[in-house]
Amino acid sequence: MCATTCSRPHEPSGNREGSTIRLSKRQALLVANEQVLVGMFPGSPFQQPTNREREIVGRGGTDQVSTIHRPRITFIVMRTPTIPALLTHRVHHDGDRDAVVTPDQSITYRDLERESEALACELVGEGVSKGSRVGLLMENGVGWVTLAMAIMRVGGVLVPLSTLLRPSELSMQLRQTSVSHLIMSSGFRGRDYVADLSEIATGYRGPGQPMDRSAELPALRRVWCFEELGHRSSRAVEVDGRRGVVAELGSVVGPSDDLVIIFTSGSRGLPKGVIHTHGNAVRATAAGLDARCIGPGDRLYIPMPMFWMGGFGGGVLSAIIAGATLLTEAVADPSTTLPFLERERVTLFRGWPDQAERLARHPAFAETDLSTLRPGSLQGVLPEGSRSASGARANLFGMTESCGPYSGYRLDQDLPRAKWGSCGRPLAGVEVRIVDPDSDDPLEVGQAGAIEIRGPNMMRGIVGLSRESVFRADGYYPTGDLGSLDSDGYLYFLGRRDDMFKVRGASVYPSEVEAIIGSLLGVNGVFVTSVEGPAGVAVGVAVQLVDGSGFGIDDLLAATKTQLSAFKVPTVWMILEPGSDVPRMPTGKVDKNAFQTLLWERGTSTSRAAE
Repeated sequence: MCATTCSRPHEPSGNREGSTIRLSKRQALLVANEQVLVGMFPGSPFQQPTNREREIVGRGGTDQVSTIHRPRITFIVMRTPTIPALLTHRVHHDGDRDAVVTPDQSITYRDLERESEALACELVGEGVSKGSRVGLLMENGVGWVTLAMAIMRVGGVLVPLSTLLRPSELSMQLRQTSVSHLIMSSGFRGRDYVADLSEIATGYRGPGQPMDRSAELPALRRVWCFEELGHRSSRAVEVDGRRGVVAELGSVVGPSDDLVIIFTSGSRGLPKGVIHTHGNAVRATAAGLDARCIGPGDRLYIPMPMFWMGGFGGGVLSAIIAGATLLTEAVADPSTTLPFLERERVTLFRGWPDQAERLARHPAFAETDLSTLRPGSLQGVLPEGSRSASGARANLFGMTESCGPYSGYRLDQDLPRAKWGSCGRPLAGVEVRIVDPDSDDPLEVGQAGAIEIRGPNMMRGIVGLSRESVFRADGYYPTGDLGSLDSDGYLYFLGRRDDMFKVRGASVYPSEVEAIIGSLLGVNGVFVTSVEGPAGVAVGVAVQLVDGSGFGIDDLLAATKTQLSAFKVPTVWMILEPGSDVPRMPTGKVDKNAFQTLLWERGTSTSRAAE
């Protein structure tokens, strides 16, 4: 192991004081006797179950999940870390606790199990089984979570699809993942998904109509609008005999079975479907619970869309593993979010920092009672006296490929003063190393280079790619990020190897935007970068036009909006004069800093038009 490789042990280690094992307060995952032990409790050192407690758990027979309770400590012993096992465990121990709450709907864990079972029976009757890839194109809500549980509990592979996708993007992702069954909302925020699907699949005739297989989407054979599902009564489901099938399918789901294919963008802007198994997703999410201060009974607000890892892993999976309640919204707006959070007595507010800032600026914020919020929430919504100094709290660091954070530090505690600005230390189940970006040779402590990670919490792979093309021979995954590790194992993030940037929490790859705009008739050249402004990071673009094309910014903007998700559409535009070019360095490469300055000083803002 080189000097800049850092990992968290899988076995409890540290200095013993009686039965207490002094471990990092971030470490939420323990493994003993091949059982996964998740200790969840705020602000205490991790402890091992006693031999007597292990003996009691060992007599649990065929139970896949058992619980050890002590004051302020709950151990969850997962013999089989899978969604079916966790859902059963939640019903037995927290059945009457709210699982998911929205402004107009809620569901307990008991009802979530019952309703997801009924939906699973219906899906099984339509051919969904273990390994079936089922797309879910819906906004955040109780329905999303219930359907996801119905799919995952029978071993189906959930494929969350962004509500922001344009028809061409939707077609690509459905085809790439070979989705055989698709469940979708009829529409959301002005989008008509029925029309979108009709455009890309000639065999689709609309809601309630049989579907013919088509060459465009050859794997897709069944489509439902959400409103079409869930009309069977519990008695009808029991009579048709499918409950037994659903139970048997759930009983054979194992940790190594695929759980979800969740999309992100590749280093060159091409979308990629990241495959996570039940085991790695549960372990990775559990490992980050302590750093994120999530425990039993918490009421966790996550506005992030469930089709992204922040909403799926950070919200849905975190809640069911911790025994927390997930508070979420389909559309987050301060005027509705604030009374929702007050009514539901939110204890943790996680999500995008800019959303917290928008809430804090709203006129109703001062009148809203958020006294139940605990440290560990985003700084913007905490009282002034509870906020930490800039850089004092860790920036949890992760990615879709690691199923959320892989490095962190408790968010309710300041980092050691010498570690301010770091991302904390690697979480359990992950090894981190720093290598030379050019030679791939491991670097020494403190040297900046490319971040690579490996471990049992990592993704299984990427759709359409061989393992050899994704991972190095020794199992490390090149993240595309730059950083360094200090002598104490604290990770510092230094930027991306490519030019990816984030707009409102979503990744934007210049090459993808450039390809779309460059394909427009009359465009001769296009250059995209990020532009920092008062409202945050924006997508900026400079376009070279063919002489006499007659195009203006409005024309380019309108054409771009039909082919890109809203957050990728440039909001700062510049049409270059004939014969002019963007600033370049002596090597001929674009001078990024000078280009960003040019866009900031001379670009035309179209932010209102793009929204």
